[in-house]
Amino acid sequence: MKFTKMQGIGNDYVYINCFEEKVENPAELSKKVSDRHFGIGSDGLILICPSEKADCRMRMFNADGSESSMCGNGIRCVGKYVYDHHLVEKTEFDVETEAGIKHLKVIAKEGKAVKITVDMGIPELTSQLPESICIDGKDYEFIGISVGNPHAVYYMDGIDSLDLEAIGPGFETHERFPERTNSEFIEVISPDYIRMRVWERGSGETWACGTGATASAVASAMSGRTSDTVEVELKGGNLTIHWDRNTGHVFMTGPAVEVFQGEFDIKNL
Repeated sequence: MKFTKMQGIGNDYVYINCFEEKVENPAELSKKVSDRHFGIGSDGLILICPSEKADCRMRMFNADGSESSMCGNGIRCVGKYVYDHHLVEKTEFDVETEAGIKHLKVIAKEGKAVKITVDMGIPELTSQLPESICIDGKDYEFIGISVGNPHAVYYMDGIDSLDLEAIGPGFETHERFPERTNSEFIEVISPDYIRMRVWERGSGETWACGTGATASAVASAMSGRTSDTVEVELKGGNLTIHWDRNTGHVFMTGPAVEVFQGEFDIKNL
């Protein structure tokens, strides 16, 4: 089976063009290809499929095989793939996701997409502003935001010193979140710049999370910590997030990179 490895500021996935390939069990396949020792190595698997509602459809699976509704970095890479490989012949188009249809705009250079702007839709507040929970005997305040998938945003200083491998599972699986949640740990640097680390539901700490950056930017603006346009620094790079209060929509702009293409024998994974 042919595949393409792509990454958006370090958030890497294995992509399969399902206009040409057929995937029987994507959940199991995601676990196998994501393994960084015995597989290809990635944060998960993304299928680029035909759609009756949009120009294409994205299905996204975490490294543990669970399916997610939306992935901000992933959808930018889908946008780059379908543009660069001529599955679409326009710079603005729609992608169907489990979180609804998302509109993308390509910023191209020499015929290749270098940056993508994604209309992430209208975020939904899912907590009080803020809400408090207790994890391992310590109280934490968070702001809950859904952008097609669930996020809990925590503010603190010194995020570089956090041992997320140790504490991340406690945040993800807290009883407050019966379907588990993505957790963002935010350090506000200025009204237009924040730093972020993320513990993703089903994947652990990743270098970036587009929906997490979106949720964090909106939470920061809602709570008066930042302006409505903010640069979000993640381990893998930066994203620009703009929240349009008039329409409620959030727009994410960032890079997408094709790393390599290859083929694998499913039987050998």
